[in-house]
Amino acid sequence: MRRADAPVAGGAWISYDPGMAQTYSFDVTSNVDLQEVDNAVNQAKKEIGQRYDFKGSTATIELDQKAGTLTLTAEDAFKLGAVWEVLQTRLVRRNVPVKNMKPGDPEPASAGSYRQVITLQQGVPSDAAREIVKFLKDAKMKKVQASIQGDQLRIASASKDDLQAAMAALRGHDFGVALQFGNYRS
Repeated sequence: MRRADAPVAGGAWISYDPGMAQTYSFDVTSNVDLQEVDNAVNQAKKEIGQRYDFKGSTATIELDQKAGTLTLTAEDAFKLGAVWEVLQTRLVRRNVPVKNMKPGDPEPASAGSYRQVITLQQGVPSDAAREIVKFLKDAKMKKVQASIQGDQLRIASASKDDLQAAMAALRGHDFGVALQFGNYRS
């Protein structure tokens, strides 16, 4: 193999082997933009305050950014469902992935009202991450390696084409959370 020298910052020179295979990678994450969720909540509150079917209603939506939860309250289960539909519409319009919202069961609250807690999924859950790794292995992408790194995955390969094929395959499959691709490295 032929070696070459290359200049680097500070006037130094390093040797490298131009025949070495270069590895490319990208990260798979699943995050919710809390500012957009807050904007959607404010829009939904405004719409609920103006709608005829909610006149005199005590329906509320509260966002707890630290806990990553939304709490919906209404007089009955039907209105609670209507509040959730209004909120979902606003979230979709603001490009917030509704797949990352995990609604709990409606439960009775004080004064005969109902409450529902919705958890915001931040990061790729471990079961979905294992499913993604298994999916890539089952897809016979031998040159693509997937590694779980906390709440995200790193997909690496020596070929950019293989990475694009992996990305297309991941987009075409439903893992229960919205996936974002970023941090491309070469």
